[in-house]
Amino acid sequence: MEKTRILFVCVHNSARSQMAEAFLNRLAGDRFHAESAGMDPGVLNPIAVKVMKEEGIDISGNKTKSVFEKYRGGELYSYVVTVCDEASAEACPIFPGLRTHTLHWSFEDPGSFTGSAEERLEKTRRVRDAIKRKVLQFMAEMGPDKGEGGS
Repeated sequence: MEKTRILFVCVHNSARSQMAEAFLNRLAGDRFHAESAGMDPGVLNPIAVKVMKEEGIDISGNKTKSVFEKYRGGELYSYVVTVCDEASAEACPIFPGLRTHTLHWSFEDPGSFTGSAEERLEKTRRVRDAIKRKVLQFMAEMGPDKGEGGS
């Protein structure tokens, strides 16, 4: 069975898209191959790393990647999922491709959170949990036999 290729995109590829990629690969790596990238790749968010570790997923070795490099490299995806918040949605790219479906999931940017360290951690946990729920919903909607081979 050919895996369905998914690209999660956000502005910096530092938290939201990294979490979505990690959850989908962990929960359904037998059916999906998820990657992530950003418009303006930044530095991996250490709070995102911490909250993912709480889920038993280590993303600390991940690198941030450019969506433009993926495009120039000719990579094809069945789904491109933007995970920008509504305020940043205009900056999230449309990824062209003959068989690409584009979805938008709006999540707050953990990089914009203010407050104490504990408050930022708690806000990032809420984003993590929302991303996990959305990934689980996507998997359920796709079912065990939908989306194979990139259609």
